[in-house]
Amino acid sequence: MKRLSLTTLILIGLVLGIAVGIFIGERAEVLDPIGTGFIRLLQMAVLPYFVVSLPLGFGRLSYEEAKLMGVRLTLFSLLLWAMAILMVVLLPMTFPAIESASFFSRNIVEPAQDVDFVELYIPANPFSSLSDAIIPGVVVFGIAVGIALIGVPQKQQLLTILDSLADALGRITGFVVKLTPIGVFALAASAAGTMTLEDLSRLQVYLIAYTAGAVLLTFWLVPMLVASMTPFRYRDVLRATRDPLVTGFTTGNLLVVLAMLAENCKQLFQEQEELSRRHAESVVDVSLPIAFTFPNLGVVLLLLFIPFAGWFTGNPVEWAQYPKLCLLGFFSFFGSVEIGLPFVLQQLRIPTDMFQLHVVTLVYIGRLATLLAVMHLAGIALLSAAGNAGWLKFRPQKLGLFAGVSAAILLVCVGGTRFVLQSTVDQAYSKDQVLAGMQSIKYKLNGNVNRQIPAPLEVADGASPLESIRERKVLRVGYDPEGLPFSFFNKQNELVGFDIEMTQALADELGVEVQYFPYQKSDMAAGLNGSRRYDLLVGGLFATTSRVEKMRFSEPYLDLNLSFIVPDYRKHEFAKLSALKHRDDLRIGVLERPYFGSRIQAAAPNAEVELLDSPRAFFEKASEFDALVMSAEAGSAWTLLYPRYSVVIPEDGRLTVSVGYPMPLDAMHLENVISRWIDLKRKDGTLDELYQHWILGQNAEKAEPRWNVLTNVLNWGI
Repeated sequence: MKRLSLTTLILIGLVLGIAVGIFIGERAEVLDPIGTGFIRLLQMAVLPYFVVSLPLGFGRLSYEEAKLMGVRLTLFSLLLWAMAILMVVLLPMTFPAIESASFFSRNIVEPAQDVDFVELYIPANPFSSLSDAIIPGVVVFGIAVGIALIGVPQKQQLLTILDSLADALGRITGFVVKLTPIGVFALAASAAGTMTLEDLSRLQVYLIAYTAGAVLLTFWLVPMLVASMTPFRYRDVLRATRDPLVTGFTTGNLLVVLAMLAENCKQLFQEQEELSRRHAESVVDVSLPIAFTFPNLGVVLLLLFIPFAGWFTGNPVEWAQYPKLCLLGFFSFFGSVEIGLPFVLQQLRIPTDMFQLHVVTLVYIGRLATLLAVMHLAGIALLSAAGNAGWLKFRPQKLGLFAGVSAAILLVCVGGTRFVLQSTVDQAYSKDQVLAGMQSIKYKLNGNVNRQIPAPLEVADGASPLESIRERKVLRVGYDPEGLPFSFFNKQNELVGFDIEMTQALADELGVEVQYFPYQKSDMAAGLNGSRRYDLLVGGLFATTSRVEKMRFSEPYLDLNLSFIVPDYRKHEFAKLSALKHRDDLRIGVLERPYFGSRIQAAAPNAEVELLDSPRAFFEKASEFDALVMSAEAGSAWTLLYPRYSVVIPEDGRLTVSVGYPMPLDAMHLENVISRWIDLKRKDGTLDELYQHWILGQNAEKAEPRWNVLTNVLNWGI
């Protein structure tokens, strides 16, 4: 019986994995460690092989050969790489416009790490670069050793050893490749069992965009570039690459088509006289293996996954970040996509666990990448050999026609792809409903919630606030109904939030009932001190100087980050406070004066700063304001309701301010009790648990079990 090919086994693993995921649903997560282990095995031999193959490839050449080949390969490779990078920049335009927002993330308050290109590309310690997977440094080291080997007179023995090492590492890779059906099965099962229909809908964006780019490069840009600069016709190039293209796409293995591709390319030079033909054939034989060791177009186009991952997670790559993306990504791919992609994701602050989604797509995308890689190698070999034969011609008219037609095709391709994706991808926004549906996770509300400002409390003469609370067995808490995410009403009309759970926990530990009443921010001090209406207030209130003068604050329970809330398209305007100094056309809203108002006025002396009672006043009168100053934590929650706005923390004006619970000025005993209680809640993990839920949005949406055949059809395990 004929054995199944590896490609067939991989496809079987993919189909079985998807089937298992659909059948057992989220139970397929148990297979996730197998998929993770497979990814690590793929990465294991990459860097060692890279260190061996570069010195080996260069060491076999003479200086003259290296010089000629280096010039031609560099020139033509740069030209083709530029085409792929252009596609990486243009194809994200096809991604459909969707409204997206997210809960607060600690990533946005971490200062951007400046990339030290000297340290990145010039390794003082190559072994450190290897251990830390700093790919550009490893690349430079490998090239340096290879060039140095060219001039070593007795190098054959070393080259033989390197060749043996390369073969051994290739055997390791070959063994891991044989495990691909198992790895793909585990990854596909885990993804199919846990991925939502919305995720699947959005994944097609990457698949379609990459397909459009790969087809355009493979069947138009590269072969037409060769036809425009050589005597070869477009159909000659396609005829020479037809069989390797089909074989490469079927197997997903570029190495297996090199010999076939070399022979087919040589056939195009049969019309030359024998000496010139032999020189051209030699160039083909040398250029293909060397070009094989460097990133091909299929690999470079995989950079498209980075902007897709940003779009997918709601962290879009901005135009100013594309140079960094292309530069870091390109040099990282000199080593390995398996290491390079996570590296670039991390640099651009996009969740690195998106890499697992990339691995799943490789079953299809990997074959397209191989298809494109075959055409890339053919283009390099034919252009280099044509240059050696003197056939390379610079024809401005022909190249101009090629550029014009290519631009038109590219425009149609990008526009058509965007239309298709805009028509098929689910663009419904639902994060506002996620926020509105949040409920308490640790301390369920047992107290009474009132909607009217209360009458003053009856306080016995000489009784402290804590004694009054114990005497009436009621803790009266003032809440801000729009104090997202600390106190607000959800869609079930329940009072919820970080502070609501905290005060319920406090009342439980004091052994009293809790009652909630709204307050007005302009009357906070009066409601605590004069005609006392509340025992304490909640709502994420900053302990600023002016407030501490009028109210006694507990010890801080959180440190919040000051930020601007601005329309999405104006984020760049507020990225630095220094850029606001000479602006005289700004109107900025603040929720507290004089502390925040004075700081903003100092940064933007010509701006109009206006005090607002609620963030809603800013969003509902957006045309009247340019920005709102509030905490990034609370601002992120508000952007869930108004997704066309973003949180911006200026790079040169990072400021954290503590929040606490205001109490009457004479509540020394109560303040001491609550402050010590906050410390206990911090140490027992309560603060962290509530922070993750209400601020970071973890488990914000009650996750329904993923539909699966085992549970929903066979009724097993219900």
